[in-house]
Amino acid sequence: MIQPRASSIVFLSVIFFISADAVFGNAQPCSAMNTSIASSDIPGTKNQSADTSEEKKKCSMPCDFQAKAMREEKHYMCRNLQSSLVEYARSTKKMIRNMMEDQQSSLDYLSNQVNELMSRVMQLNGDISRRPIDVFPHRAIQSHGLDCSDIKDTIGTVTKTPSGLYIIHPEGSSYPFEVLCEMDFRGGGWTVIQKRTEGIVQFQKTWSDYLDGFGDLSGEFWLGLRKVFHIVNQKTASFMLYVGLESEDDTYAYASYDSFWLEDEACSFKIHLGRYSGNAGDAFRGLKKEDNQNSFPFSTYDMDNDGCNPACSLQEQPIKSCSNFSEKTGWWFSQCGLANLNGVHRYTGRMLETGIRWGTWTVGGEPVKIKTASMKIRRTYFR
Repeated sequence: MIQPRASSIVFLSVIFFISADAVFGNAQPCSAMNTSIASSDIPGTKNQSADTSEEKKKCSMPCDFQAKAMREEKHYMCRNLQSSLVEYARSTKKMIRNMMEDQQSSLDYLSNQVNELMSRVMQLNGDISRRPIDVFPHRAIQSHGLDCSDIKDTIGTVTKTPSGLYIIHPEGSSYPFEVLCEMDFRGGGWTVIQKRTEGIVQFQKTWSDYLDGFGDLSGEFWLGLRKVFHIVNQKTASFMLYVGLESEDDTYAYASYDSFWLEDEACSFKIHLGRYSGNAGDAFRGLKKEDNQNSFPFSTYDMDNDGCNPACSLQEQPIKSCSNFSEKTGWWFSQCGLANLNGVHRYTGRMLETGIRWGTWTVGGEPVKIKTASMKIRRTYFR
């Protein structure tokens, strides 16, 4: 903006310049003016003409001085006006430069803020993807039943119960949580505790992750050891386990156990299985005594309970940790064994690189490459 003092000087200078120019344009020389006056007052007298000549001589010098003074004043005013305009231009450039610098600083600040927000959003997305799937740990939410079998028994007597997500509150659990119930498969009432499909969810997790669960109940997930423990250890019910497998060439196999329960967290959730039936083979018990994973605790790479002390031998290789050998996945390892449905799984539809193992399911003596796998439980005495 124009400074008040500079703008006043510019305005007065312009007014004075215009006034002076008008005076110079309309004024007549002093000598001519005096001559005209003298002639019109006393025409035809010689004495008066002589007096007029003398007055011309007297007037010529002051008039020249006055004109010179006015020219100098005009030049002075022009110089002041020019100086004011130069100063105004200089101050305007400085003001614009300062404004541009301020704007650039503001843009830089906003850009940094946006970058920080984007980093924060990415961090929050990562935190959310790592959070347990149980989003109801401390809310007072009305559950649909004790487990999916209980829901099928109660709601199913009134109307058809669809498969989907339900909230259950098993005996002994301090809070309700959400589960996936399959109500159409083999009579329904199945609570899904593990599911592998596209290999999107990573199963390379810590002990804490396997305790609480991870993944998406609508896709791939691990329900969580604590939740499974509360379901299968209810006093009023006993449970069976069903393992469903699908190969790369879309063939199916299964392994069923007529009883299934876990010991508590202090015993690292040791697994206990009943009699086997199915066409995939009993990989939990394996082909040899050292393959038997029944009655063994759960292990992760940061909680080693696999019995490899000091080391196990797998394919003539010394193995100190079955979890680390399986790329840091968690399972009921017993000197590694033949079963690991939580192994690393990458499936693109054309090429399969999988660590999902069920070593007793073979074709031509070779283990079948497993594309999808699931584990589900149901009450043994199901209606």
